[in-house]
Amino acid sequence: MHSPTLPPPAQDRAPPPDAVAAWHSTVHLVVNGRPRTLTLDNRTSLLDALREHLQLCGTKKGCDHGQCGACTALVDGRRINTCLSLAVMHEGSEVTTIEGLGTPQQLHPLQDAFVRHDGFQCGYCTPGQICSAVGALRELREGVPSHVTADLQARPLRSPEEMRERMSGNLCRCGAYSNIQQAIAEVADAEEAAR
Repeated sequence: MHSPTLPPPAQDRAPPPDAVAAWHSTVHLVVNGRPRTLTLDNRTSLLDALREHLQLCGTKKGCDHGQCGACTALVDGRRINTCLSLAVMHEGSEVTTIEGLGTPQQLHPLQDAFVRHDGFQCGYCTPGQICSAVGALRELREGVPSHVTADLQARPLRSPEEMRERMSGNLCRCGAYSNIQQAIAEVADAEEAAR
């Protein structure tokens, strides 16, 4: 009995070149103040674009499901979980990662406060924590309410409850939460005093 010849499995067949081109896009970003142009598979997350294509490994891949906050970066000044966002969605956006906030010689105030208050232990979540804190303090300055803001018509007050809620999307397996809150409070106090 003669068996029919079967086509090779799908993974062994290369797609036609025009199909590959249809799966890719050119994305223009400004990353940490520097214009960048990337040609990416349309399914590439912003997190993978930063880590794998731009070698900015400060932004961490934790859960890859938007549940831990380790991948938090600032996009057009707003904090986002980069693992949940496709890079192609951010054409022309300004992206700031932990590498763009400060340098070892001139730390961002939150980076400095995290060091002085021992706001990290293993340090894996720290870049996301700091980027999230930058975004959370900006939200407060702009009057953006959170889930615990009592009066949605009034400017939210910075309180421990308010800051815990705003930072609740950033998990720290080491449990350095009280030190993280102290670091954020110090920076917020200094910002308020400077106004």
